[in-house]
Amino acid sequence: MRFQSILRVFFLIISFSIATSSVQAQSVKDLESQRKQTLQKLATTNKLLNETNKSKRNSLNKLTILTKNIKDRKVLINTISTEINQLDVEMQTLQNERRQLENRLESLKTDYAKLVQEAHTNRSTQAKIMFILSAKSFDQSYRRLRYLQEYTNYRKQQVLEIQKVTAEIAVKNETLAQHKSTKVEVVTQKQTEADRLTKDEKKEKVLLTDLQKKEKTLRANLKVQQKKANDLNNKIEQIIAEQIRKAEEKRAAEEKKRLAQEKKSSGTSTKTEKESKTKTTSSSSSAVSALTKEETLLSGNFEKNKGRLPWPTASGFISGHFGVQPHPVLKHVTTNNKGIYLQTPVGTSARAVFDGVVTQKFLIQSSNGVIIQHGEYRTVYANLSQIYVNVGDHVSVKQPIGKIYTDDEKDNKTELYFQVWKGRAIQNPESWIAR
Repeated sequence: MRFQSILRVFFLIISFSIATSSVQAQSVKDLESQRKQTLQKLATTNKLLNETNKSKRNSLNKLTILTKNIKDRKVLINTISTEINQLDVEMQTLQNERRQLENRLESLKTDYAKLVQEAHTNRSTQAKIMFILSAKSFDQSYRRLRYLQEYTNYRKQQVLEIQKVTAEIAVKNETLAQHKSTKVEVVTQKQTEADRLTKDEKKEKVLLTDLQKKEKTLRANLKVQQKKANDLNNKIEQIIAEQIRKAEEKRAAEEKKRLAQEKKSSGTSTKTEKESKTKTTSSSSSAVSALTKEETLLSGNFEKNKGRLPWPTASGFISGHFGVQPHPVLKHVTTNNKGIYLQTPVGTSARAVFDGVVTQKFLIQSSNGVIIQHGEYRTVYANLSQIYVNVGDHVSVKQPIGKIYTDDEKDNKTELYFQVWKGRAIQNPESWIAR
């Protein structure tokens, strides 16, 4: 009984060790996943850099991509460092667990050897029978018989336990070998990325110095770009305001017509007619901002997915953040973005971030764009060279809606301008899309 109690405690310890190992493995797995995601981001920015390198001139676009590349590479190096540390911790844990299992296996083998030796001494069937028959009572004979049965079962359990511990040691050895191999891989990768980071930082410094010498040109270009952006933003705001106004007028007219039909069918008195007029006025006023059932449902679903909406591009990075942002080269100069800019490889299509209805196609200052309504919310996709959808089309999430324009004169810059509106209020798109 004492041995069985010890065995139970041992099993609990082993189970806890395995569970702890699983938690640590999950942590290493998460770090590996982060590393691979960052590598994918770097692959995108490297592709964009290759596209800009077709032009030998230094440009603001090239600096933006290079800066993003450096930022992602630093994140990658930090992730690799954390992964290496976690691998070291887990390998030490695995070695300790393996040592405990090996000690346990040695103990089991020693105990089993004694059992075999004892069984060999008392192997005679006649001896076992005499052991049972020599009992002083039937009850004692029965207990001796049970003892012999349990002794035999115990030997079998010892064999199974030896096999189980041996298998666990093999698993620990295999996992340890995998971790050692992974560590060698990531240590090499860390050194490679560190070398690349040093080279990129040198390029960034040279590029920044060169662009700072062109301050006058940069300021003039910024002024032109800011005017274009302001004109685009004002036009989009006007379009959305007009859409809302027309929708409100339509709903107010429908409500007025409905009340008039109710009045006619009920044949009310003059007093009731006056009350009805008052009711019509207040109902029309309240109906101004009302949504249809379908629009209300869409609004609710859109809102529930805040922070989880897919990006309007399949790949790329945010090259221009929402709100007031410092200029990357010019000191004490800021830009105020009413949306976000997403830079992506040449040939990329914009895609809807949620189910909705196309309510507008527009062309403003050679920039094609699409507005999609999601109930009370609207999303805007501008700077398209082609549009795949028409007004009135119902689109689904991630459906391609147009090809993003590539500017050959700006190092093949392919950049989508994206906005989110709630009614007449502009929103920060970064709060809505998945990070």
